[in-house]
Amino acid sequence: MTPSADPLGPYRARLLGLAYRMLGSFADAEDVVQDAYLRFARADRDGVRSTEAFLVRIVTRLCLDRLKSARARRETYVGPWLPEPVTEVEPVTPETARELADDLSFALMLTLERLTGPERAAFLLHDVFETPYAEVAEALGKSEAACRQLAARARKAVRRERPLQQADAQEHAALLGGFMEAIASGDPARLRHLLTDDAVALSDGGGVKPAALNPIFGADKVVRFFVGLHRKAAAQEMKTRFAPVAINGAPGCLVFIDGDLDQTITIDICDHRIRTIYIVRNPDKHKGVRLH
Repeated sequence: MTPSADPLGPYRARLLGLAYRMLGSFADAEDVVQDAYLRFARADRDGVRSTEAFLVRIVTRLCLDRLKSARARRETYVGPWLPEPVTEVEPVTPETARELADDLSFALMLTLERLTGPERAAFLLHDVFETPYAEVAEALGKSEAACRQLAARARKAVRRERPLQQADAQEHAALLGGFMEAIASGDPARLRHLLTDDAVALSDGGGVKPAALNPIFGADKVVRFFVGLHRKAAAQEMKTRFAPVAINGAPGCLVFIDGDLDQTITIDICDHRIRTIYIVRNPDKHKGVRLH
C-alpha cells in the first residue's frame, strides 16, 4: 500500500505513539493500530466529523481492552517487567512539542504502568497529545469532569515520580559510555564512582533468559552484580560488543554476545550520576530494536 492510499497515513505516528505509551509494547501497539485500521474500514463513517478523533477513540478503547489481559499476564511475569525498548523513535513521537511529548523514557513508561487504564488514557490524550477534554470524554465514555479528575491524578503521579533533574543528552551519553567502559574493565571502583548510593538495577529476562528475579538495590550490590557478569563472560571467553544507539529517544546501548543481540541497557541520572539501570534481555521484547 502506497502512503497516499493509506487512510491512516497522516495519523499513524500519533496512533502508534498513543498505543505504545498505553501498552509499553511496540509490537502490541502496531497490532492495535492495524486492528484500528480494519475497524475503520468496516465502520459507517457518514456521521464522523473528525477522522483523527474517530481513530484515536478506536485505538484508546482497543488499548484499554488489551490492558485488562496485560495486567493479568504481568501478575505472573517472571522477574521485573520493563517496557519494550525502541531504537527508532520517529514512529512513536507525536507531532506536539509539549514537555512530555518526546519523553519515552523507561521512568515515565513505568510510572504510566502504575496508573489505571483510564488515568493513563486521560493523561496521555490530554497532556501529551493535546486532545480536548470533550474528545477525551468521548473516547473514554465518561464525563468531561471525570476525565479532568483522571488526568489530574495521573499528572500528580507523573510529576511526583519523574526525576526532578534531567541530564542533557551530552552528559547522559558520557555517563552511559563511562558505565559501559567500566563494565568492560570489570573494575569495581570505577563502576562504583558512577553510581548514586541508592542506585538500582532492573533486569528483565521474562523467564526466557537468565536475569535477576528482583530489583538490585544499592550501589555496592549493583557493582557486585556487574562485576560478576564480567567475570562470567571472561571465564566463558564470550565475545562481547557494545553498540551505542538511541533507545526510547535517549542514549542507550545494545550488547551483543558472540555476535547476537543479548540485551539493551538504558539509564536514569540524578545528581550527575547513574541512579537506575534498565536491562532488557527478554528476546521477545527486542522486536522494536533496529540492529546497527
